[in-house]
Amino acid sequence: MTPPALRFPRPLRPGDRIGVTSPSAGASGAAATRIAFSVDWLRDRGFDVVVGECMDGTGLTSAPAPQRAAELTRMLADPDIACVVPPWGGETAIDLVDLLDWDVLAEAEPTWLVGFSDISTLLVPVTTRLGWATLHGDNLADTPYAVPDGLLHWLELASGPGPFEQHDSRLVADWVRFEQEPHATEWPRVGAGGWDVEGGGAVDVSGRLVGGCIETISHLAGTPYGDVRGWAERLDEPTIVYVEACEDHAVDICRYLHSLRLAGWFDRAAAVLVGRTSAPDHPQLTQRGAVLDALGRLDLPIVWDLEIGHVPPHLPLVNGALARVEVDGDLRRITQTLG
Repeated sequence: MTPPALRFPRPLRPGDRIGVTSPSAGASGAAATRIAFSVDWLRDRGFDVVVGECMDGTGLTSAPAPQRAAELTRMLADPDIACVVPPWGGETAIDLVDLLDWDVLAEAEPTWLVGFSDISTLLVPVTTRLGWATLHGDNLADTPYAVPDGLLHWLELASGPGPFEQHDSRLVADWVRFEQEPHATEWPRVGAGGWDVEGGGAVDVSGRLVGGCIETISHLAGTPYGDVRGWAERLDEPTIVYVEACEDHAVDICRYLHSLRLAGWFDRAAAVLVGRTSAPDHPQLTQRGAVLDALGRLDLPIVWDLEIGHVPPHLPLVNGALARVEVDGDLRRITQTLG
């Protein structure tokens, strides 16, 4: 039986159990100190946090793929765990997408899965295969940071149906090295930025959100684990696709976006949101040029420089949420409703 196209996990409340596991990279040294601090931060806010066995940070991944897949399946299917959040992303979460027990998960109640970067590799199939809403937001290591004006914490979006309104924060921040300060809670400001619309003018569109890190989700295109076109057809609603580049140069980003386009990711899209990036340009192609080369032919509104990626701070987005995006003069707003 085909799972419903969309189901939302129950609202997260203090006292609920949060599972911590590393489906991709684990933590060691100063990073492990940061993760321990972040676990305590959640516990101080009343959550019952359980830490799994797949947390080793000495290798590329926290454990062999079958072990990581089994632990993630167990946590997501456990009715006593309301939310699963990884320490951060990594490089090769794609090695476990076909090892998750999808039949077991299809019989379980939806559980919040939170994260970004390589965790996008898991958020997309959990949403498109199971119909579970997933939360593209801070990983565990970033969860203790104070939220800038205009944005919301991912815990708030997981707490109820909304509507949740967020605005352009105008903040461009930088990362704090764990070796320097493993207990940081304030993003260091390095500049100012702002959303803008390709070609100028105004945008006011609505649709179901889906997307993630270009470098990881593009490798799901054309597989059973990245069938955004099929999911959108089952929804029979417009989508809003969001993408963000981590570190690959513009030529690779261009290729990846063409791959998503050819796989039908934008067939039902009402707009595309593009995250702020520090990824390098190619001598003959900028990062914006890469997006326009692949997606400019689609005649869709493109909104640039949202806080949804590897340049902090972070604007959390719920895959599956009904979002309204408004950009008109000084108005820069995204409103999400979970239902």
